[in-house]
Amino acid sequence: MNLNRVMVVDGERDITFHKPFATAAHITADSTVLDVFDKGKDKGAVIRHQTVLRDEKGDKLATLVASRFARGDGGFGGPSDGQPEPHKVPERAPDKVVDITTRPDQALIYRLCGDRNPLHSDPEFAKKAGFPRPILHGMCTYGITCRGVLQTYADYDPSAFKQHAARFSSPVFPGETVTMELWKDGNVVSFEAKVKSRGVTVIKSGKTVLA
Repeated sequence: MNLNRVMVVDGERDITFHKPFATAAHITADSTVLDVFDKGKDKGAVIRHQTVLRDEKGDKLATLVASRFARGDGGFGGPSDGQPEPHKVPERAPDKVVDITTRPDQALIYRLCGDRNPLHSDPEFAKKAGFPRPILHGMCTYGITCRGVLQTYADYDPSAFKQHAARFSSPVFPGETVTMELWKDGNVVSFEAKVKSRGVTVIKSGKTVLA
């Protein structure tokens, strides 16, 4: 899409699991661009895309919906309305609060998953992107929120997850402690996450649907 990749960060991730994953399988991934929203010349653009994973029989394993925030690509004349409404977390006090620490080298370890974006490893590249130092991968933060639900309401059983969605609102820097606030209503767990040392919310509108 000829985006300014230096300025691209994760916006949202929403994964729905249709059946348990096998230990090994032949998987086909089909990706489609769903929407492109123009937030304005100085406000960037949002690109939403969907990836469907299927096994060798053609059965769905998972559907992944993601959005990227292209901070340097707004003002192209596209639509600004129509984005999905975010999940609303309860207004009451959280039912549980958990602290999850990250390592100073967390982003370097996470790179082993295959995401070699220099935003997470190169201090000079991070400065060009507007950050004081490399930031943690969005999907690593997403995984941290999975862990928070896993240890509080899923009894450490990953097969209990039917859906896990999160909206990234601020980056996490490696070495910081992420504080999760969780609310449970039936089989729906709502959550948000903060880095208290900087007074910022890093995850908003989080939602997990359990079996």
